Order: sequence, then structure tokens, then C-alpha cells
Amino acid sequence: MHNLLIRNLLDIIKEGEVFFEDDFQLEINPNFLDEKGKSWLKEIFEDLGGVGDLPLLERLKFDFKINRHLFIYDSELHFNRYRLITLRSELYENLSFPFFESHKRLCRNYEKDCLKSGLQQRIWDGPPVAKSWFGQASEPGDFSGFGASGWKLTAYNDAQIDLQSRIHGYKLVRLSPYETLMTGGSLKRLDQLLINPKEDMRKVILSWFIRKLGQ
Repeated sequence: MHNLLIRNLLDIIKEGEVFFEDDFQLEINPNFLDEKGKSWLKEIFEDLGGVGDLPLLERLKFDFKINRHLFIYDSELHFNRYRLITLRSELYENLSFPFFESHKRLCRNYEKDCLKSGLQQRIWDGPPVAKSWFGQASEPGDFSGFGASGWKLTAYNDAQIDLQSRIHGYKLVRLSPYETLMTGGSLKRLDQLLINPKEDMRKVILSWFIRKLGQ
């Protein structure tokens, strides 16, 4: 579903004659991460129950890039109690992110959606490294013990992406399925509009996106 929604959004952006680079990857320069940044990530890692040496991504992946703006579409899997823990870090008090307040609210209100799609073993447990850093995951749906190691790894990596994209000189834009657009006299969710956008919807989506690009 993620790929379909992004493909439809990029088709609309292309119609608006906005140049973009899709599937953009950013190589991380480790020298950009100073001691303050490392301390923020260490705090987040430990608040999530992480143990061992601080893991750092070497490459970041984004859905697309426009000039110095990087775009990621966060699925329902990114809104849960663990991501909320990361958003309480001093990182977000010291650096300003346009999605900060809305993502906190979505984490509080939509964990039930994350549970619907996030109970599969490969998502709940995550890759093998998730166990090494966050412990053996509890049974799917059980937040006692170590809880969802895979969810924790996703939340930690999201925080890394937020920080690293900023210190590398980019502005990160996180899109979510819960964003709403006014059309036909009512508010409709972005994910619903992007499934099969008709001509009138495409114009609404393009106008919304152009406004977001300018924020």
C-alpha cells in the first residue's frame, strides 16, 4: 500500500511540474554528529530499553527529495508508545520539526492502528539486531517484558533520521495517512485520497502539497 500511495502522489507532483528525485538515499558523514547529538541518541536508545554500543545508521532512505526537502511517508506502524518516547527527548526541544506536535498526538491516538498491522512476527520482533539491542520481544500484543523490539528499533531509527537529516543540511517533511484535506465540503484522509485519486482530487492534493512544500 505504501508504494501505491507514494507512486500516486509522485504522479500528481509530476503533473504540477515539480522536479523531484525519488528513492533518495543520504550517505551519513559520521563527523557531522557531535557529542550533543550522540548524547541525545544515547538517551533515546536507553529510554527505549536499548543496551550495548550505540547503533548508528550509515545511510538514510527517503521516499523522495525536492531541493533540500526530504520526504517520508510514515505508515500506521510509526505511531505508537515507543515513537512517543523518542519525541519526548531533548532533541525535539532543541531542534524545531514541523511534524513534532502532530506526530505526538497521532502516537497517542492511533496506536490501535499500529496494532492492527504491526502484530506480524517480522514486524513485532523486527530483524535479528532488534533482539540484540532491545531484548527478546514479548508475544505479539503483549507490552510487558521487552514488548515489541521491532517497533522500538523503528522508533529509534526514526529519531536518527530526524537528527541526521537536519545536521546534514536538509529539511525533513514527514507525511502521515492521518493528514486531512478539505474536499467536497468535508475532510478526507490523505491515504484514502491517494488510493485512486480522480481528476478533481488530484488538483486538491497538488495544492495541498505545494503549501506543505512552502512551510
